[in-house]
Amino acid sequence: MRGENNDREIILNEKVPTELRTSDFYYDLPEELIAQHPQEKRDESRLMVLDRKNGSIAHRHFYDITDYLEPGDVLVINDSKVIPARIYGNILGNVEAIIELLLLRQRELDVWECLVKPGKRARHGMKLVFGGGILSGEVVKIAEDGNRYIKFDYDKGKYGNIYNILSEIGLMPLPPYIKEQLGDNSRYQTVYAREEGSAAAPTAGLHFTKELLEKIERKGVAVAPVMLHVGLGTFRPVKAERIDSHVMHTEYISVSKQSADLINERKKAGGRIICVGTTSCRTIESAADDAGVIHPVSGDTGIFIYPGYRFKAVDALITNFHLPESTLIMLVSAFYSREKIMEAYRTAVEEQYRFFSFGDAMLIV
Repeated sequence: MRGENNDREIILNEKVPTELRTSDFYYDLPEELIAQHPQEKRDESRLMVLDRKNGSIAHRHFYDITDYLEPGDVLVINDSKVIPARIYGNILGNVEAIIELLLLRQRELDVWECLVKPGKRARHGMKLVFGGGILSGEVVKIAEDGNRYIKFDYDKGKYGNIYNILSEIGLMPLPPYIKEQLGDNSRYQTVYAREEGSAAAPTAGLHFTKELLEKIERKGVAVAPVMLHVGLGTFRPVKAERIDSHVMHTEYISVSKQSADLINERKKAGGRIICVGTTSCRTIESAADDAGVIHPVSGDTGIFIYPGYRFKAVDALITNFHLPESTLIMLVSAFYSREKIMEAYRTAVEEQYRFFSFGDAMLIV
């Protein structure tokens, strides 16, 4: 249910009848176009601009994005911060029994839902050791999907919280399609990242520099932060044959009253809501009522946006190029049209754009 305060819970998984199949969102992608590292300078990535009014496609660079923003617009960013959530350890008393954890989400104080490899080793009650003993854990629950709930223990007087330990022993949870090591962890982090909690980066925001954001604000464009902690579902493939049979993962979102008021004021005055990334888009659409008014929210959203969905608030979208048959390419298709988006992706392949997390960007206006 949707209330009017910051503590409301928003479980949205609205189903839109459709005959579309997952295979309708497949495209061929040469492996060499999957970006293995970020551009040397964030805003020098390429930018494909899709104009929904005239159907045109333009090829620019990301630093040109100011040409498409107008005074009075509001840029909505996701300021969630990626945590170095991949850690390696062993079963207590057996140093050869190596365990890999990916911390997905904090469920209680120091109790995290985790993806464990190899999962068969992590039985209920099993004790684990990480970082040479500075962090220990116990498997306290095994979820239906096989994820483990692990209660962590550490010297709180010395470290304060688990994030300080992760910054010491953890690795950035890069997607499986990135094979190269990341030399600088900050490059898998937006320049405006604030609140720790994501297991993956909101990648559309990786193209912004602080200088570019300052230039955007000088133009009269407001910047409104919202928050969605990106979970493992970002990488999970859609296995259902029909897309309306897919069960969307839930993620934690938050929209402050300050951001909601700013967005509503700009929209009422005729400005556009321009979302940076599918995460910001899903957050805004979850927080919007049927009249397009954004409300302060805090809770879980499972909103699944695919063709047939009626957008309530978002006017333009900045996004990366996404995996074939993913929920992300379905969302982008809903914002324009499946045919136009698949045509744009074919063009991107022909023009040798770089794909996925460290790849190039798309602006749909």
